[in-house]
Amino acid sequence: MLYAAVNLQFTSIVDNAHGKSYTMQLKTLLTQRFSAAMTAVGIPSDCSPMLALSGKPQFGDYQANGAMGAAKRMGKNPRDLATEIINRVDLDGIADKFEIAGPGFINIHLCRSFLANSLSKQTHKLLDAADQKTVVIDHSSPNLAKEMHVGHLRSTIIGDCLSRLLEFRGHTVIRQNHMGDWGTQFGMLIAELEIQLGDGEPALLALNDLEVFYQQSKKHFDADSEFADKARDYVVKLQSGDAHCRKLWKQFIDVSVAHNLDIYQKLNVGLLKQHIKPESAYNDDLEAVVTDLCKRGIAVDSDGAKVVFLPELADKNGNPSPMIVQKSGGGFLYASTDLAALRYRVGDLKANRILYFIDARQSLHMKQVFITGRKAGYAPHSVSLEHHAFGTMMGSDGRPFKTRSGGTVKLADLLVEAVQRAEKLVREKNNTLPEADIKAIAQKVGIGAVKYADLSITRTNDYIFDWNAMLSFEGNTAPYLQYAYTRIRSIFRKASIDAKTISSALIITEQQEKNLALKLLQFDEVIDQVAADCYPHTLCSYLYELASAFMTFYEHCPVLKDSVEKDTQLSRLKLCALSADTLACGLDLLGIEVMEHM
Repeated sequence: MLYAAVNLQFTSIVDNAHGKSYTMQLKTLLTQRFSAAMTAVGIPSDCSPMLALSGKPQFGDYQANGAMGAAKRMGKNPRDLATEIINRVDLDGIADKFEIAGPGFINIHLCRSFLANSLSKQTHKLLDAADQKTVVIDHSSPNLAKEMHVGHLRSTIIGDCLSRLLEFRGHTVIRQNHMGDWGTQFGMLIAELEIQLGDGEPALLALNDLEVFYQQSKKHFDADSEFADKARDYVVKLQSGDAHCRKLWKQFIDVSVAHNLDIYQKLNVGLLKQHIKPESAYNDDLEAVVTDLCKRGIAVDSDGAKVVFLPELADKNGNPSPMIVQKSGGGFLYASTDLAALRYRVGDLKANRILYFIDARQSLHMKQVFITGRKAGYAPHSVSLEHHAFGTMMGSDGRPFKTRSGGTVKLADLLVEAVQRAEKLVREKNNTLPEADIKAIAQKVGIGAVKYADLSITRTNDYIFDWNAMLSFEGNTAPYLQYAYTRIRSIFRKASIDAKTISSALIITEQQEKNLALKLLQFDEVIDQVAADCYPHTLCSYLYELASAFMTFYEHCPVLKDSVEKDTQLSRLKLCALSADTLACGLDLLGIEVMEHM
C-alpha cells in the first residue's frame, strides 16, 4: 500500500517527541510558554491559555484566548492583561508578531523561518512502542445469503480507512469480517440448492445470481409447507454437523465469499480471505458462553429461554432491557455469537481496542453486548469497546437509496456504473490518452468518487447519493483531489526534475507559502484525531483544505517562470513535492488511488 512507502518529511520539533504530531508539540510548547507568562503576571495557575489554531490567516496562526477568563476572575481589563502576558511571554525564534484583538484575544504569528526550518526537518514518525495498541476492527460483515448491496458500503470503506490509518500510526490492526453465514435462512437455501442440484444444475450456475437465488428459495419457503418443514429440519442438521447439509452449505458459502472478495478488490479495500471470521466460527463456543453467563447469574431462565436483563438500559418505566442469548428451543442468536466473538478478540487476539463499524440501527444491541461482556469479564475496562455507528445512503427523494423499480441496489452494479460514468468524463476531458490509460484512470476516478462522497460526510449523518456531485472536478470531491495531485506532478514533468532529488532549503517569504507550510505541518495531528474519534470526514476536509491552499500558493507564487530566482524556485518545488506526497498519502489512507495523468 502507498502509505507504507511514501516518505513524508515530517518529524518532531523537539527531540524524543514520542511520535506526537508537529502541531501537537507546537501547541504544547506555546501553552507552556503562555502559562509561564500568565503565572509571572499573577494569573491563577488553574487558568488556561486556551491555545487554538486560528481559523483565518489574518488572525494569526494561533490564538491564545485565556486572558478574558482570567481578567474576569481578577477584576482586570482583559486587553490590559493580554498586553501584560505578551510582554512576558518568551517565544523568540518561534513567533515574530503578536496582536490583541477584540476583547482580549491574542493573535500569534509564527516566524516564517521557524516554519521553514520545522518543515525541512520533518520526518514522519510512528508512535512509540508503549503507545502502540492491538486494534481489532469489525467491518463489512455482509450476510452471505445475499449479494452485497449499497447498505454494506459504509461499513466496508469506513472500517478500511481506519484500518489503514491506524496501521500508518504504528498500531497492530486485526481486521475481522464477521460474515453472516449461519442461521435459519441457510436451511432454506440449502434445501433450495439441493433441489436445483437434483435437477442437474451445477452449483456455480445455481448460485450465479445470489439475489435471485435467495428470492427463489424464499418464495418456495413461503408457498410450500413441506419445503418449509424441510428447511427448518436442515437448520438443525446443519448446526448439528450433518455431513450432507454441511457439504451443500459449503458450496453456497464458497460462491458467496468469492463474490464478496471480488467486490473488495474492485473497491480497493484491504479485506482478504484470511480476515473472514464468520458467525459459524463461533458455533462450538456458543453453548459454553450461555452456560458461563448462567453460572455467573448474568443470564436467567425466562419461559424456557436464557435471557440477560440489563437495568443499565431500562426503559422509562424502569423495566430492564432484555437480551436473549438462547431461544427456548435451544437455538442461539446474534447476541450469543457477538459475545463469543468478543471473548475471542480479547482472549485470543489480545485486543486493546475493538472498533465495530455497524449501522446505527444496531446501537441498542451493541450496548447490550458491551455491558454483558463487561459483566462477564470477557472484556475488562482496560479494553476499549467502541461502536462507531453510521447513517444511511439516501436517494434524491430523501429515502434509502433504491433502484428505480424500488429494489435493492447491488454494490457490484453501483461500482460498474461509477466506472462507466467516470470513463465518459475522462474521454470528454482528454480523449488523446491511450485507451488503456483511459480505462485505468476511469477505474480510479469512479471508485474513488463513490468512496470519497461517503467518507467526506460526517459518519453519523445520512447523505444523498448524487452522481453529478461526486464525479465533479470542482469542490470537495475525489476527482478534484486526484486532479490536484496530477497537476502538481505535471510541474515536475514540465521542469524535467525528479521531486525526490530536491534537497535545497525552504525559503518562506510570501503569505501563501506560509499558509501552505502550516497546513502541511498539520497532517499528523489530523491523522491522530481521526484515529481517536473515527470520523474520516476530518481527513477529507483537511485534504481539500490542503489542495485549496496549494492552488492559492501556485496562483500567487510562480514556480517555473524565468524571473524566479533559483533558490526560490527550488524552495517552491520542494513545497510542491511535499504537497503531492501528503495528498497521495492522505488519499491512500482513505483507500483512494492517484494517477500521474488525468
